[in-house]
Amino acid sequence: MPLLLEIITPESKVFSEEVEAVVVPGSEGELGILPQHIGLLVQLEPGELRVQNRGEELHLAVGGGFVEVSADKVSVLTDMAIREDDIDESAAEEAMRRAEAAMRDEKLHGEEYASVQASLQKSLAQLKVKRRRGH
Repeated sequence: MPLLLEIITPESKVFSEEVEAVVVPGSEGELGILPQHIGLLVQLEPGELRVQNRGEELHLAVGGGFVEVSADKVSVLTDMAIREDDIDESAAEEAMRRAEAAMRDEKLHGEEYASVQASLQKSLAQLKVKRRRGH
């Protein structure tokens, strides 16, 4: 029995297919989801999302958001979802450097700091996915 996985960003539906399993980076660590999983709602952390289907594995860098799980469907609502092959490593490195420099600015507080920190985490997630696979 397959599991419908939908990954949705504010811009578009990035992924919508039946899969065998999915592993998401949750707030309590990685969460593996198979068909007939108990229903739950989990906070999604920036990191690597892995999809298993027909003996192949697809890797995506995801940002923050939420994951809703039911027995036959997983909905991932996130502010970023980029397939491994679409990650521009040099652009992610540059974004990481800019975010790190901005975080050293003592004038940065509250929402601005949180926004820069989220940008840094997204860049690190992209680099983790791209570099882990030896590209």
